[in-house]
Amino acid sequence: MAMKRTREPWMKADAFGRSLPRGIGLNLLVPDVAPLAAFCETVLGARIIHADEDFAAVELLGSVFMLHADHAYADHEMSGVVAGQEFRGAGLEIRVYGLDPDAVEARAREANHVVLAGAVDKPHGLRESYVVAPGGYVFVPSLILAA
Repeated sequence: MAMKRTREPWMKADAFGRSLPRGIGLNLLVPDVAPLAAFCETVLGARIIHADEDFAAVELLGSVFMLHADHAYADHEMSGVVAGQEFRGAGLEIRVYGLDPDAVEARAREANHVVLAGAVDKPHGLRESYVVAPGGYVFVPSLILAA
């Protein structure tokens, strides 16, 4: 792994790994951690647990996910999957249940992020919007519609 951080890590990698709960986890590979971490914080309202040049741990509505810079994965098998890809996550919707789609859409527009679809009530019982984060990942905040 090629690391750019010059200080001691926030937490040892094995300790962080052991701290993760059971269930599904996301690790988003990104050209640069800072823009996506800022998007998560300002647009989605996430809490940045830790962020540096190589890695970020992000908490959103009780779930934790990770961002890794491409250079940190230079020796990893996944590096070939993202090499040369301008937009990441093709075909992936990162759905965030319980996050106000209208508020996320407004903050995204205010910060000049791409909104693929504005907030709308869907026949499947959710109000949702589609917002593109730096690097091309699509987040879908949604709330349950009243019956």
